[in-house]
Amino acid sequence: MDNNHHHNGPAAQQNAPSAPRSGSAIANAPDPHAGHAHGAGGDDDHMVHTHGQHAGHSTAMFKNRFWLTLALSVPVVYFSPMFGHLLGYMPPVFPGSAWIPPVLGTIIFLYGGQPFLRGGLDELKSRKPAMMLLIAMAISVAFVASWVTSLRIGGFDLDFWWELALLVAIMLLGHWIEMRALGSARGALDALAALLPDEAERISGAGTETVKVSELVAGDTVLVRSGSRMPADGTVVDGQAEFDESMITGESKTVLRSPGDRVIAGTVATDNTVRVQVTAVGEDTALAGIQRLVAEAQASSSRAQALADRAAAFLFYFAAGAGVITFIVWSLLGSVPEAVTRTVTVLVIACPHALGLAIPLVIAISTEQAARAGVLIKNRMALERMRTIDVVLFDKTGTLTKGEPELKDVAGAEGVDRDELLALAAAVEADSEHPVARAIVRAAREQGLTIPPAGGFTSLTGRGVRATVDGRTLQVGGPAMLRDLGTEEPPALAATTKAWMDRGAAVLHIIDGHRILGAVSLEDAVRPESGQAVAALQKRGIKVAMITGDAKQVARAVAEDLNIDEVFAEVLPADKDKKVAELQRRGLKVAMVGDGVNDSPALARAEVGIAIGAGTDVAMESAGVVLAGNDPRAVLSMLDLSRASYRKMWQNLIWATGYNIISVPLAAGVLAFAGVVLSPAAGAVLMSVSTIVVALNAQLLRRLKLNPSQVQ
Repeated sequence: MDNNHHHNGPAAQQNAPSAPRSGSAIANAPDPHAGHAHGAGGDDDHMVHTHGQHAGHSTAMFKNRFWLTLALSVPVVYFSPMFGHLLGYMPPVFPGSAWIPPVLGTIIFLYGGQPFLRGGLDELKSRKPAMMLLIAMAISVAFVASWVTSLRIGGFDLDFWWELALLVAIMLLGHWIEMRALGSARGALDALAALLPDEAERISGAGTETVKVSELVAGDTVLVRSGSRMPADGTVVDGQAEFDESMITGESKTVLRSPGDRVIAGTVATDNTVRVQVTAVGEDTALAGIQRLVAEAQASSSRAQALADRAAAFLFYFAAGAGVITFIVWSLLGSVPEAVTRTVTVLVIACPHALGLAIPLVIAISTEQAARAGVLIKNRMALERMRTIDVVLFDKTGTLTKGEPELKDVAGAEGVDRDELLALAAAVEADSEHPVARAIVRAAREQGLTIPPAGGFTSLTGRGVRATVDGRTLQVGGPAMLRDLGTEEPPALAATTKAWMDRGAAVLHIIDGHRILGAVSLEDAVRPESGQAVAALQKRGIKVAMITGDAKQVARAVAEDLNIDEVFAEVLPADKDKKVAELQRRGLKVAMVGDGVNDSPALARAEVGIAIGAGTDVAMESAGVVLAGNDPRAVLSMLDLSRASYRKMWQNLIWATGYNIISVPLAAGVLAFAGVVLSPAAGAVLMSVSTIVVALNAQLLRRLKLNPSQVQ
């Protein structure tokens, strides 16, 4: 059938969205299969961080050091005279008992404190003082002061062994909590890596052979059985099956894949066995591209993180300055031991541990949650800016609509049954591969109609198609066919088809000889989710606009169906970015949502560029965010996540910095005259509480419902 034979109405002129391009564009992505321990979940305990303050640290290291430090801390605290005095008991006394706290305290300092001492030294060398240096200073001062007391040098009574032990234990616990949280946030990457099977069934001349996935090459044909995962990207060559692609797109519905359809590594054939020709393996798979995106997003910087970094540096100088002033003031007041005590407490309190956790944890969790919902964040700034958006500009085709024709209505001439008419049209079109033909046949089947057999199929270039059904020669075509036959529509039918065309629908007539039996209308199908997406955005106070190259009547019809606020019609692809600029000149901040194929300039110009319906083609440089699925409601997921993560960042920043600003003066002893003093041990406990509050607050992001189908 000629590809132009049905192009007689504006709606029919829409091209279906391009199939996702091959994974070759993401050839630089890491192999998600490499290093994956199959058959087990990701081992968070042994995950080693490669950047930031925890470079070279693993969760297991902090966990092991914490438990040993805690075990050693028990006798240190128990045999501490100061702690015994606080609780009103007398520690046992026997030969050597006085040396239990110093000896075990030294082990705690050298073993449990080693990550902080090393981290502090690194920060000192790089001249970037932050949290690790503050912790190192605090435990070092406590260590030296305690040994001075134990050796009875200078007559000081600075028995800080139990405070030192608790401080190191508490800081190790806080870092263990942080590392576990960051490790679980990396679960999105681990889950992606775990999607690939160990082995595949490769089809050879002798039958099938089981090979390692790493041995597959492009061009191989593999057998994928029901319930098995795809070992690589490929194209179905034999059989058809419903595939579960939820781990890639976030959409729970299975998708039917037939010969010629592309299938993605990691997806699951749920009901049948298919044969698939491999098109991409390892680094070239779409899965690797998605994994790279998630990793980049978690590592990418943001304004909030930059603010937290500046706050941490400020707190270092604030704490160091406060410590010096505290020591000088208390020394001038004639109490050097109290000066040391107050100084140590100031240094303990001012550790910006909670601040160091405040932003990275929110970033990690928000990125993970987004990835699980099929929202792949390429640029952290795009997520941060999303909360400020005033208008969302949707490209119509392939975004609000499916980008493919759908049967909208059927009208028979007088005396012609509607169902019979549709069945006849489907019979004539049955042998055609044209999208319009497929839409007619699909509609007939969905309505349960019996499609009679047809023969003698012929494509009439530029006019329509012809076939013989039950001995009758029937034709299906548009206005050009009517002109060729010199046939006019009956008045009643003409009134109906005119109303269709006014909406921009494509109209096809079914003709028997020279008699018009009736007509059908086809339109670019509006996604059922689009109306919910538009209404929900407007409910959140965001304006919704639509841009399209379609005729004005087509655009108007879709806009009326969806209650869209503003429409830009008959816009050439090259001019879409000018419309974005026009909205921006009005003072509006714009999020542009397109299919990423011909919307690149507009996506790049908008404050936030969102590529939707990209499937697994995540290599588009123009979009800051890629929505793996086709559901426009995922824009709401991103908006809600942007607002929620911003709130959490500021809540954590305010809590962490406010806590320090209030507690440091107390630790310095400004209220000592009123009998209010903060001991180093109390400072360590409060610091830990601050850290736990920040961590738990960030974890609340996991309660956010980001599945597009659940967004209200």
